[in-house]
Amino acid sequence: MGLVLDTSVLIDLLRGEIADDSVLDAAREPVMISTMTVHEVLFGLKGGERAFTDAVLSSFAIVPVGIAEAELSAFWRKRYRSQGLTLELADTAIAATAALRNAPLATANVKDFPMPELQIEHWRVGA
Repeated sequence: MGLVLDTSVLIDLLRGEIADDSVLDAAREPVMISTMTVHEVLFGLKGGERAFTDAVLSSFAIVPVGIAEAELSAFWRKRYRSQGLTLELADTAIAATAALRNAPLATANVKDFPMPELQIEHWRVGA
């Protein structure tokens, strides 16, 4: 089944702020991240963080955003926009990565993922 990490969880891992590291448990394999998460993490890098970040990123299965992810992401953005809720492209693409693999999405930002068909694992710093 695996697990997909949202950017919020990956950033907490990079900062050493997650006390419960069961997200890294081998039983959860494959632990995946979307190329959108890679983008968000690299965009937020500060000087001197690249080598460590690259080492951490390489420890996960990186899933590209393909046609199926793009279609589901667009569907969700349209559906929720019609309800007055604006969802970010990165969030819906990351959610689609998880949904299309029938894998839970680990996130610290549950509010960004209102899709009832998505399996969410709420991760909190220090949890």
